[in-house]
Amino acid sequence: MSSTNTRFAQKTALITGAASGIGRATAIRLAEEGASVMLADIDEKGLTATLATIQQAGGQADTFVFDATQEKDCCGVVEATIAKWDKLDIVGNIAGIVSFWHLHEMTTELWERSIKINLTAPMIICRESMPHLIKTQGNIINMASTAGKSGQAYNSIYTATKHGVIGLSKSLAVEFAKQNVRVNTICPGGVKTALNDKLRWAENMDPALVGRLSPLLDTMAEAEEIAALFAHLASAESKFVTGASWVIDGGQLAG
Repeated sequence: MSSTNTRFAQKTALITGAASGIGRATAIRLAEEGASVMLADIDEKGLTATLATIQQAGGQADTFVFDATQEKDCCGVVEATIAKWDKLDIVGNIAGIVSFWHLHEMTTELWERSIKINLTAPMIICRESMPHLIKTQGNIINMASTAGKSGQAYNSIYTATKHGVIGLSKSLAVEFAKQNVRVNTICPGGVKTALNDKLRWAENMDPALVGRLSPLLDTMAEAEEIAALFAHLASAESKFVTGASWVIDGGQLAG
């Protein structure tokens, strides 16, 4: 790859959500720095594009099309990573869904689907990855959100799942600290990704409540900025960081 940084040479990473947005940017960043990366997503076309970008720059990667609502797929992507490279050093659970709903609009089906994708899938992947990460003294970074650090109107499904992701990550950080497996979360605020173009907003939302989701800085983050933080946390430079929830939100929660 074009980068001269080789922090992740001889490392293997599994990144979900790698077809677009933060997941894509993270996979590319790790590959640029020498990692072999398993790219996982339900979007096969997007995966192919990410793979081509990495390979054209001389990086190492492979793809696994997976449905995060299916346990067999969550287990299968870990198995495929080990089958390909015989080790696992870094896990990034980045795949997720979000939409805004009034409470009376939320169905049990919507709730359960969000829980499966945003919380259950990361748990399964963490569970299946852990024996391999213990061997390599690797680390997990789960993508949470500012929604995991505060309440957000019209966003209670997503907020509940991201609070859960932070709780899961902190608990695993404590449980596996003696095996030197680190587990952290990243909590982005607004990020410029394709997800925003598909975002479902509830009707008749209170503008004042929605405004609380805006950064204090005059722009949203680029996906590559989140990827840079991910790379820092995944590297040996952060070997004393575990159980942390890193906020990167342009001051949203500070205001």
